[in-house]
Amino acid sequence: MRHLPTLRHICSLTAALTVALAVPAPGAAWAASPPTGAHDPAHSAPAAPDSLSALSWLVADAATGQVLAEHNAHRRLPPASTLKTLFAVTVLPRVPARKVHLVKESDLYGMGEGSSQVGVVPGLRYSAGDLWRGVFLRSGNDAVHVLAAMNGGWERTTRQMQTTAERLGASDTHVVSPDGYDAEGQVSSARDLVVFARAGLTNPAFAKYCATSVAQFPSGTDSRGHSGPSFEIQNTNRLLTGTPDVAPYPGLIGVKNGYTTNAGNTLVTAAHRKGRTLIVSVMNPQAGSVYEEARALLDWGFTAVGRVRPVASLPPVRARSVSAAGAAHRPAPAPAPAHEAAAHPVAARPAETDDPVPGIAIAAALLVPLGISLWLLRRRPKG
Repeated sequence: MRHLPTLRHICSLTAALTVALAVPAPGAAWAASPPTGAHDPAHSAPAAPDSLSALSWLVADAATGQVLAEHNAHRRLPPASTLKTLFAVTVLPRVPARKVHLVKESDLYGMGEGSSQVGVVPGLRYSAGDLWRGVFLRSGNDAVHVLAAMNGGWERTTRQMQTTAERLGASDTHVVSPDGYDAEGQVSSARDLVVFARAGLTNPAFAKYCATSVAQFPSGTDSRGHSGPSFEIQNTNRLLTGTPDVAPYPGLIGVKNGYTTNAGNTLVTAAHRKGRTLIVSVMNPQAGSVYEEARALLDWGFTAVGRVRPVASLPPVRARSVSAAGAAHRPAPAPAPAHEAAAHPVAARPAETDDPVPGIAIAAALLVPLGISLWLLRRRPKG
C-alpha cells in the first residue's frame, strides 16, 4: 500500500528545496573589481584617460562613494598641502570660527623653512574664522600652526589627525606634520585624499571655506583693540580662481592643492554638475600639469558617471554634494555615517544590484517549495 507523505517528510523536502534554490549559480556572486576605469560597452561608456602623467589619481562620486576609475590609488606618496584637508576635517569641529586667539611666538615654532604663509603676526589677535581662510585660500602654514596651538598643540593635533584618518578608513596615511610640510615618513594616497575631501564636504564650514575664491585677511588686533587695514588673499587652487594659463573649471567647489619639492604638485578637487558631485585627486604628475590632468579626469567623470562599472567603493561617510554657491544638495541617499559603518559593515555592491529582478527571483524561488508543501498537506486524507 502506498503511503502519503507525512508532515515531517514534507518539511524536509521544503527545506532541501529552499537551500538548493537559494544557493547562487556559478558566476552569480560579484567578481573581483575590474581593471581601472572599467569600460562598459553595454552603456557606451567612454574609456578612462590613458595619457596622464600623474603617479597616482582617482575619480569618485561623492554621494555614492563609487570609484569610477583610478591609477595606483593606494600608492603612498608625500601629500604636501593636500594634507590640510585632513587637518580641517579633524580640527574644524574643535576650533569654532568665532574663537579669538592671541598669537604667541611659540605658536609658530618649528614652521618649515620656505613655508607658505598668510601673514600671521605674533602679539596680535585673530579669529579662528580668519585663520581658516588663511589655511584654505593661501595654504598658510602659519595659520595651521596657530590653529593647532588653539587645539591643544602640534603633537596633540598630529595624533588626532591620525586617529581621524583611521576612523575614516584612510589606511595609506601617516601624519607627521599637520601642515603637509615634507617630513620623513609622512605619506598619503590619491584614494585617502578623496576620502578626506568627501568627509570635509559634509561640513558646511569646510565646504564654504574651500569654495571661497577671494577674501579679506585682517592685519590682526593689538592689546588696545586697534587693528590695521586688511588685505586681499586669493585661493591658490587655479581651477577655482583661474589664471591666464589655467581656465577656471565650471562648477568647481574646491578643495585643496599643494606643492613641495618631494611631493611635486598635488591636488584634490571637486565639482558639481547636473545633480552630481565628483571628487578627483592627482598626485605628482610628471609633466607638471596638475590642473589640466585634473580637468581631464573631471570631464571624463561627468561623461562616464552612471555608464561605467565602479572599480571600488570608498568607506561609508555622510556625504552630500555641494553646489558652486555652497548650498548643500542631496542627489542620492547619503551613505551611512562612518561610526555607524564601523558597527554595521556594508559590502560594496556592483551597479547591477540596482536591478530589482534578482531579488524578485529569489523571493519566487523561496515560495515554490512552500507552495508544494501546502498543496500536499491539503491532499492528505482526513480522519
